[in-house]
Amino acid sequence: MRRRDFTASLLLAAATRSAWAQAPAKQHRIAIVVPAGPVAYIDDSGSRFWRAFFGELRRLGDDLAREIGVALGSSLAGIPLYGEVLPLERNPDLIVASTDAIAQAARAADGVVPIVWIGGDPVQAGLAASLARPGGNVTGVTVDAGMELWGKRLQILKEVIPSASKVAFLAMRGQWEGPYGQQLREAGERLKISLIGMPLQESTPSEYQRAFAEIAHEQPGAIIVSSRGSLSPYRQLIVELVEKSRLPAMYPYRDYVNVGGLMAYEGDLGELGRRTADDVHEILKGAKPGDIPIYQPIKFELIVNLKTAAALGLTVPPSILARADEVIE
Repeated sequence: MRRRDFTASLLLAAATRSAWAQAPAKQHRIAIVVPAGPVAYIDDSGSRFWRAFFGELRRLGDDLAREIGVALGSSLAGIPLYGEVLPLERNPDLIVASTDAIAQAARAADGVVPIVWIGGDPVQAGLAASLARPGGNVTGVTVDAGMELWGKRLQILKEVIPSASKVAFLAMRGQWEGPYGQQLREAGERLKISLIGMPLQESTPSEYQRAFAEIAHEQPGAIIVSSRGSLSPYRQLIVELVEKSRLPAMYPYRDYVNVGGLMAYEGDLGELGRRTADDVHEILKGAKPGDIPIYQPIKFELIVNLKTAAALGLTVPPSILARADEVIE
């Protein structure tokens, strides 16, 4: 898998939350590394995933030293991770890596510190030998439930916009041009949908602007957005660009719908956040990451934003509304 440059935002814990005021004898230090962007800051008031993550850690009684710092403009693909992003003197007990690329960089820089990762296909990314027994120093949760999940997203999109014979896919270039993109195109063919790529070289505002400008002449009937974590920090910008295009869109997470997106079909991010915290807890208690199975979502939710549908002049079929787990009026 070709490495890419990422900017990263580092969040280390420096002060204990009030909910963790009664500190145990051992205070743990974890490093949480996420893609940089306008919504890179994470805490209890952030996305559903992080609310669930920190809530579960509190429930389990884990006490974490918390310190906020920022390391922007660092290439995780080309430098020692600890030299630029996680200073050696901080000596984290564990790294939480929120994308495949960050986990790959952390593992390449130091193959000893345990890594709890959130990302796509861990085997394809070279992070695990298998879901059941990862091996090495990486475990975590995958948001990738396989091509069936993407087939379902395309199917729902087709039900809402039956005339959409051409759908644009916003994704990182490696995902679109690799085996995953090919499988997605094949899934689209079964639904008589032609998938058109909107490949991104990197996750930056200028790249999103370029991708939307270039796809306009293709006149797709709808847009589907990749679930890769590197896109999430720019979800507000992505939703705004989709709105300007006047196209309906299917998103991978509820967080996009919360900022104005039309609909999302997602694995339960609350459950994934709790599972991630459970892995952190087990490792801090002494478990080896390679012995902890990687969790794959089994529960899925459909969220529909009727306000956005009305702005598009779109009538959402009653069958979709009946199946929706949440409808935003």
